[in-house]
Amino acid sequence: MLDTTQKRIDGVIVIGRLKFERPDWLRNELPDWRHAIYTRDDRRHTLSLPKNKGKASTVYLQYIIDHYHHFPATIVFLHNHRKPGHTEFRDYGNVAAVSLLRQDFVQENGFANLRCTTDSSPDTECGDVIHPVPREGVPLTPIERELPTVWEMFFNTTDVPEMIATPYSGQFAVSREQVRKRSRPEYIRYQQWVMKTSLSDELIEQLMGSLWHIIFGKEAVYCPDTTQCFQDVYGL
Repeated sequence: MLDTTQKRIDGVIVIGRLKFERPDWLRNELPDWRHAIYTRDDRRHTLSLPKNKGKASTVYLQYIIDHYHHFPATIVFLHNHRKPGHTEFRDYGNVAAVSLLRQDFVQENGFANLRCTTDSSPDTECGDVIHPVPREGVPLTPIERELPTVWEMFFNTTDVPEMIATPYSGQFAVSREQVRKRSRPEYIRYQQWVMKTSLSDELIEQLMGSLWHIIFGKEAVYCPDTTQCFQDVYGL
């Protein structure tokens, strides 16, 4: 059985839930972390959203906006599933990922993708590759068509990278200092885009999933070696 017993942690786990969902696994199996549980579809709750749109992306941004001046040292952003399909640990899922997480690495690196493995592609060892710049004979996906506009809005530049890639999971940890390298108004601007875009919730989440590592200070192509990633992020 996985041992999750440890001293109280200077960190928070952020998740979103629908009002009928009960994230008991979080409270029962990771009790030494603070928990920020946002209810996506009921504004009567203390932690809620302006609109149920964008899935986890809106939850993550709302937490940052709400708590910008009061972050703990480590912030872990998760989907509301104990064992999502994209976790590295089949038996214990997110409980293992958080319990094994090397918080010293998060502080040193600023950002840690909780996914280390991925399917490779012809372009890069990362499986999830986006090409925002048109290529001859290759049609753009909806996300690739939208990205140049989003890039300019988010980062105040039209210098869009030819390729964006990172192992996709939508789950990651960041340090307080790294989050604060961007201002609160910047995160509000990102949230405003989510609220106004005509993209579907699924596409919003996929697009934001391709940008989190960039928002938190990494290069457009951020694909750590798998073995090194397990060592750095989980000490394995």
